[in-house]
Amino acid sequence: MVDYKELGLVNSKAMFKKALKGGYAIPGYNFNNMEQLQAIIQACVETESPVILQVSKGARKYANQTILRYMAEGAVQYAKELGKEIPIVLHLDHGDSYELCKSCIDMGFSSVMYDGSSLTYDKNIQISKRVVEYAHKHDVSVECELGVLAGIEEHVKAEKSTYTQPEEVVDFSSRTGCDSLAISIGTSHGANKFKPEQCERNEEGRLVPPPLRFDILEEIQKKLPGFPIVLHGSSSVPKEFVDIINANGGGLKDAVGIPEDQLRKAASMNVCKINIDSDGRLAVTAMIRKTLAEKPAVFDPRKYLGPAREALAKMYARKNREVLGSANKAF
Repeated sequence: MVDYKELGLVNSKAMFKKALKGGYAIPGYNFNNMEQLQAIIQACVETESPVILQVSKGARKYANQTILRYMAEGAVQYAKELGKEIPIVLHLDHGDSYELCKSCIDMGFSSVMYDGSSLTYDKNIQISKRVVEYAHKHDVSVECELGVLAGIEEHVKAEKSTYTQPEEVVDFSSRTGCDSLAISIGTSHGANKFKPEQCERNEEGRLVPPPLRFDILEEIQKKLPGFPIVLHGSSSVPKEFVDIINANGGGLKDAVGIPEDQLRKAASMNVCKINIDSDGRLAVTAMIRKTLAEKPAVFDPRKYLGPAREALAKMYARKNREVLGSANKAF
């Protein structure tokens, strides 16, 4: 059993309480490798932002659970080395079983998500409650999900969204004992979040997705005042990165994300954690493709991963300042 506190990590409870009072959202940034992790820490130290380092089931398998433990501990020490001891959470994203959640808790995660959104309502409650009971014994935070997001993110796949029903949130949160609740109000997983026929075209000819269902969020906020709400699938899919990818051999057709002004509005409400994964993948892929296209003789990974890391850190720092509102909220 690894105690996350010995790694220098914190759980998300105090973070969320402060975010709810301050009207901002904590970034939930996913990572799979060292360069992504470095970029996240660099951006959050620079902006003095708290951060939730997110690891999916697939990322945990890719990186190896033992290495991940030391990467998380290294992230804490790296932040100190950069001069700011920002609060850092290590979080399991979309845990699909009690066993996976338990294993992550035992290996030093300070927060886990159990995603039972594909199950029946009662089965979701049953397993969520079991995860919560084990996690709380070790002072670990638990996020659960109610409602279904469309799109694809590794093992999480759904053809269409099922909006969270506001009348269910009080019963679900009280029966499970979860610390935060991921809801569905129109965000979506992946880079191709919406089909072209679901969108309109603006004056520049770019696809604009349907607006988020703030009416549902407002109703949930009324029923669960002061309760931490989470938005998944909240990448904005920056056009500049999509264009770089497509200009250098990529094939991202009709990639559409969530407008950042809508995310900022959500962050000013009960939403105190916003998950961003696809944007990070796009930034890294764009810069690797661009570097290799411009310098075809390059074969040293540092020469193309370095620019990718730099672009990623720059993007995350901007999101902390301009979208999530988490800059200068670490202390």
